[in-house]
Amino acid sequence: MRTSRLLLRFGASLFCAAGITSATYVIEDIYDTDNFFDSFNFYTGGDPTAGFVKYVGAVTANDSSLAGYSSGAVYLGVDHKTRNPTGGRDSVRLASNKAYTKGLFIADIAHMPNGICGVWGAFWTFGPNWPSSGEIDIIEGVNMQATDSITLHTSPGCTLGSTGSLPTSNLSNTNCNTGNGNDGCSFSTANTEAFGTGFNAIGGGIYAMEWTSSAIKVYFFPRYSIPADITAGHPDPTRWGMPMASFSGSGCDIDSHFGQHAIVFDITFCGQWAGNVWSSSPCASKAPTCNAYVAQNPAAFTGAYWLINSVKVYQE
Repeated sequence: MRTSRLLLRFGASLFCAAGITSATYVIEDIYDTDNFFDSFNFYTGGDPTAGFVKYVGAVTANDSSLAGYSSGAVYLGVDHKTRNPTGGRDSVRLASNKAYTKGLFIADIAHMPNGICGVWGAFWTFGPNWPSSGEIDIIEGVNMQATDSITLHTSPGCTLGSTGSLPTSNLSNTNCNTGNGNDGCSFSTANTEAFGTGFNAIGGGIYAMEWTSSAIKVYFFPRYSIPADITAGHPDPTRWGMPMASFSGSGCDIDSHFGQHAIVFDITFCGQWAGNVWSSSPCASKAPTCNAYVAQNPAAFTGAYWLINSVKVYQE
């Protein structure tokens, strides 16, 4: 892995010297089937979102086939066999050992767990002493949502606008502070191919999050239209057009509100979001409560899994 990084950096210098192009970003880390489980740790504490879930460690996840490899990719799933599990359904939450401040994060994902009643799956980053170091929710949604939410959570004093985002995305709140009844600043997206069943039907795609001192942007590219510069390993966000979400503006010093983020994948059930909106969702006809449905219907969660080809982190 170290050799490949050196080659890529040397290659970028050659391109610049030849006058062909000047790479904005160079590869920092690659997480895939070669090193994913050596580079991420399993969280086994209680769910901070009060979900009906038990996060298990590496040994249990391996023995129960909740984490491993499938179809040449990293598999992260949930227990879909046990009826009425005590205290919650077994699942996994993994965070990278390495922390990052700014950069370009490109995740090639073939399948996500979302679009299923009771499920709350997320791909996100966060820093220490939450929320003082910020949180960036890149993929997130609950129950049978057809589109996802992209959200920032911060300590007080961070207000960001939506300049430069796709017009089909809606920023519902500009105050990113998480507290006093406020739940961060959040975009509602409109592309059904970017989330849940629509995403899985096309074989997934690429999510890219660019984090700089001036903006935090999230892009999505379906499997059939991934930019050539990403495929070539020389990503150039200036060529990608408008992102699904772009948080920017003078109302927030991004550098003071975001830092030292771990990369996280998780799957939880019910809790403060999926559970709280259960009665107003189409899922309400399946069971009186979210917890009851999750407990009594293990086979419903056969498709609740992440299939991750790679996560690549680039730095300027």
